[in-house]
Amino acid sequence: MYHDEIMYKFAKGARMGAGRYRMAFRPDLEGLRAVAILAVVAVHAGVPWLRGGYVGVDVFFVLSGFLITGLLVNEVGETGRLRFVEFYVRRLRRLLPALVVLLLVVSAAASLLLSPAEQFQQSSAAAMAALWLGNFHFAFARLGYFSQGQETNLFLHTWSLGVEEQFYLIWPALLVWVMGRDTSSGLGRLRAAMSVVFVASLVGCIVLSYDAPRLAFYMMPLRAWQFAAGALVWIFFNPGAVGTTLQLSDRWQSLTRAVGWLGLACIALAAATFGPQMAYPGIYALLPTIGAVAVIAAGCVFPESAGVSRMLSLRPLQGIGRVSYSWYLWHWPVLLLGRAATGSDAPAWRVVWVILSFMLAVLSYRLIESTTRHRQWWLSQPRASLYGSLALMLLVCAVSLNGFGSPLYKKQPAAVARYQMARSDAPVIYGMGCDDWFHSDRVRICPFGPADAPHTAVLIGDSHAGQWFPAVSEVFARPGWRLLVLTKSACPMVDESFFYPRIGREYTECSTWRRHAMERVAELKPDMILMGSADSYGFTQRQWIEGTGKVLKVLAPAAGHVYILRNTPSLPFDGPNCLEQQVGRPTWLGSGGCTVSLDKSSADLELDWLSRAASRYPNVRMLDMNASICPKGICSAELGGQVVFRDAQHLTARFAASLEPALASKLGIDAASSTGAGSASR
Repeated sequence: MYHDEIMYKFAKGARMGAGRYRMAFRPDLEGLRAVAILAVVAVHAGVPWLRGGYVGVDVFFVLSGFLITGLLVNEVGETGRLRFVEFYVRRLRRLLPALVVLLLVVSAAASLLLSPAEQFQQSSAAAMAALWLGNFHFAFARLGYFSQGQETNLFLHTWSLGVEEQFYLIWPALLVWVMGRDTSSGLGRLRAAMSVVFVASLVGCIVLSYDAPRLAFYMMPLRAWQFAAGALVWIFFNPGAVGTTLQLSDRWQSLTRAVGWLGLACIALAAATFGPQMAYPGIYALLPTIGAVAVIAAGCVFPESAGVSRMLSLRPLQGIGRVSYSWYLWHWPVLLLGRAATGSDAPAWRVVWVILSFMLAVLSYRLIESTTRHRQWWLSQPRASLYGSLALMLLVCAVSLNGFGSPLYKKQPAAVARYQMARSDAPVIYGMGCDDWFHSDRVRICPFGPADAPHTAVLIGDSHAGQWFPAVSEVFARPGWRLLVLTKSACPMVDESFFYPRIGREYTECSTWRRHAMERVAELKPDMILMGSADSYGFTQRQWIEGTGKVLKVLAPAAGHVYILRNTPSLPFDGPNCLEQQVGRPTWLGSGGCTVSLDKSSADLELDWLSRAASRYPNVRMLDMNASICPKGICSAELGGQVVFRDAQHLTARFAASLEPALASKLGIDAASSTGAGSASR
């Protein structure tokens, strides 16, 4: 009797006005939405034990596949056809108004809190988000090593909305094409088609997660397997879909309850153990996807009376799930703008911004979502509503491109222009093509000075070594010396493989380049080697010591002297951006300042590990220039009238060049001659 009632609810649905078909309300699914949005907000707010909270988006995709497939099959089964225009209008009515308000309000807030350059960089993302193409924007955006990361974009989170909307665009046509008008016979074909989509999309996703990770992450066809997984749950576990009642024995009922809890545990496990150091989505995304499938399937058997469904049906979770779309829209830009307003990323402030974003989500739900989603005039003139929505999207797109930051960016005051110049003040070696980043493993040696010079110095390492070129080149611009530069951005002089989040895979080019570069340098037998690396690679103590030791084992016996450049400090903010904001910062915000105390704990730890590796070789020494960069332990974006950093971690070429006297002194090179530590004969 209980299952007969479930079969009736899921098979018949409810007709609510012209052309509107929906399945019966599932409170457990609202609770599952709450779990998903809480995970996403947690990872974006920096909760350390939920670094994999981004899997909440995977849960949303599975839910969409389940719900939209059921909605469409119900309509086709009841009417024999699908009203495409009305379907798209219902989706736009549900999603577009809140998105438009978000784009306009965030753009206005950004005009007060962000520098003109930052606003300009956000404009194209806002424009693409208005067209539901945010995923295309971030998948194909130019990826430059020294460019700001996408994680600073106010509209980064809209990529998933683009994936969802593209799914809504294609899925109805695919479903009608596969099923035809007869749901009884068409469901078998739909089951087969969804299985094909699942397998093909999953295989493509796994392969491209290593070969083209940004496409695998952002593009809808490579996420379609998650929507198909939700569709298959509806087909296999919805009694109305198979035309039979689910009659389960006590044993199978207990097993179904256990599967539901296991599914929730899979989602929690992924959120707690995943992190940025993996090729995602790939095969890893199977864990939260299967988890969502299990929870939804268990709810088909026990909608709200037992097991995990009963827990997910609790009112607090339903309340959070109800506003999940609005909270998803607001939480990310509020976190970023809050950081810009206060100049702080402290946990207490992040809690404040999370609470504020939830309050905005509640307001958005009540004043925008609830108001528009029940307005029947959208469906009374569906074509007019569709064309009007498209016109609104194009208008917001045009406003974003031409109004958001552009006029200010083109009319910058002189001080701001100086900071913009500092952003591009990188060593000339990058313009000369000396550094291929991840694009190849080719070793290119850039020579400076006479080829027949009796003494040779080598600068080798990642961009944190390369940033010293302006000073190093001045030090060795002396008679009798030539300088050879070998750099590869994001490639440390630590002989350990590692996953590189910027490219979404293991940085194999770095390992190959480093091996060949060390061989080339060892063959040259230079008088002096300066090598350096950033400290942001996530290596363990053992990897730092042993990996550095492997490098020194090759280089130290071949060189007169080896100096390991201590990593330079980093700022918790973008240096030029901070200085720009101070120029046009509203008085009511006060002076945020662009200064920070040097965090010595982690820096000293890395210094100790490198020193331990260096101590095994008598000709290897540490070279510490940090006292000249951050006097008395205070790091500033601007020092002595010079801009120190060109981003958050790299020195400007002009400032680095000013440290040449201090560097020469540390190296023991006489300013008036070619003598120095490196000139000792071997």
